[in-house]
Amino acid sequence: MSLLPTFRPRIQMLSEELIDRIIDEAFDVLSTIGLQFEHPKALSLLGEHGQRIDRTGERAYLDRDFVEKAIESAPKSFKIWNVTGDASIEIGGDNVTYDPGSAAIKMLEVDGTTHASTSSDYVRLARLVHQLGNIRAASTSLVPHDVPNEVSDFFRLYLAVQNCNKPIVTGLFREESFGAMFEIMTIVRGSEKEATEKPLAIFDACPSSPLRWSVLTSESIMQCARHNLPSEIISVPLTGATGPVTMSGTLVVHTAENLAGIALAQAVRPGSPVVYGGAPCLMDMRAGQTPFGSLETYMIDCAYAQIGKRFGFPIHSYMGLSDSKRVDAQAGYETGTGVIMAALAGVNVVSGVGILDFITCQSLEKLVIDNELCGMAYRLIDGIKHRHEKMAIDFLPEAVKQGHFLGHPTTLKLFREECYMPGKVVDRASAPQGGGGPSDYERARGVVKDLLAKEPFRLSEDKVRELDKVVLREAREFGMEALPAIAG
Repeated sequence: MSLLPTFRPRIQMLSEELIDRIIDEAFDVLSTIGLQFEHPKALSLLGEHGQRIDRTGERAYLDRDFVEKAIESAPKSFKIWNVTGDASIEIGGDNVTYDPGSAAIKMLEVDGTTHASTSSDYVRLARLVHQLGNIRAASTSLVPHDVPNEVSDFFRLYLAVQNCNKPIVTGLFREESFGAMFEIMTIVRGSEKEATEKPLAIFDACPSSPLRWSVLTSESIMQCARHNLPSEIISVPLTGATGPVTMSGTLVVHTAENLAGIALAQAVRPGSPVVYGGAPCLMDMRAGQTPFGSLETYMIDCAYAQIGKRFGFPIHSYMGLSDSKRVDAQAGYETGTGVIMAALAGVNVVSGVGILDFITCQSLEKLVIDNELCGMAYRLIDGIKHRHEKMAIDFLPEAVKQGHFLGHPTTLKLFREECYMPGKVVDRASAPQGGGGPSDYERARGVVKDLLAKEPFRLSEDKVRELDKVVLREAREFGMEALPAIAG
């Protein structure tokens, strides 16, 4: 008898029949209601592919045959590479990668206050991500307020490639930023050919629910497709606000918006890598809030992961985050629930670790705590393995004689593989005499200090000089004459 394959635990929210109904209705939306594309070039391109265009209303009506061909041509997985180009992550299948999410605007201080995020904050966060093994991708996760807004897109990428040797999730707030960002990636890789053959970054593209693709998001999709860079669609219908109040209705809008973006990418260049994703959310009508850490939001996320997997696409979601304003119990249970559910749903790119306060705030201490949650999630989906033909009976006689398994060869060989071994953030020791001991937040503060004291990742000096020239050249247009000083 051979060893049995390992069962991967999963979570599912939708029946196969309901998935079919949602998909069919989304196709009806695409063809009968259509989507607004504000970018004239996007409308023209879709028209060239035989789609009905209403230029007065900036609307495109996409027929099912056209969209299904786009679905067929889109890759079902792709690789994204680290800064040095010697290691990659496979985005697709059931592979799971956690990253810190994008575009928080403030940092949480130890005393519970916040401040507007700076370049120095971003550098510390990136260096921390470099050291955290369970957070396998970096992101342009903070908006630095010490540079002009017009500079922010390419400046964040400029900081990212110098401080963390991991693949990057990024995006555009200005369509004009793409040229400088691609130039940065070309310098890092050494040539445009290498920049397109070994993509360094995934670019988020955020349609505006319901059913609108702005000039910015369309430009991002089209530029990435031209350069073979992965796009990640971040569709954000809010139940009862920018989407129907029901989860199933919101899923129809989400599906339609994603399929439209994928169709646009494939119209530019068949085979363009695209991630089926988003940040849809339950709308809490009591205060008009969008609780991204709520259970219902995670249910919607897991449901659209099922739908995207039906098409075979790589999946993205915001699920490793909390709406709490502090690193407290709420931050723990909201983040832990999302991290685990995302892993069980097979979400490929899970954004949000470290994030608080409705995706506006980052915490270094929460980031190191969340790193342990991610490690536990990886252990969970690794499953229970059938490691020996006879799982216990062959080992029992000796153990019965000894009265324990502590010194058994299998214990010494396998205990680290059977159990995830957390770092100093997690306290599994006996309580000290008299009780008490530091909190997880206090332990996390110590871990942050220790990790930031380690030797940082450094890009070669010649590449840094080239990057400096590009950033200063582009930034001078907006009155920035010198690079910000980075505090240690």
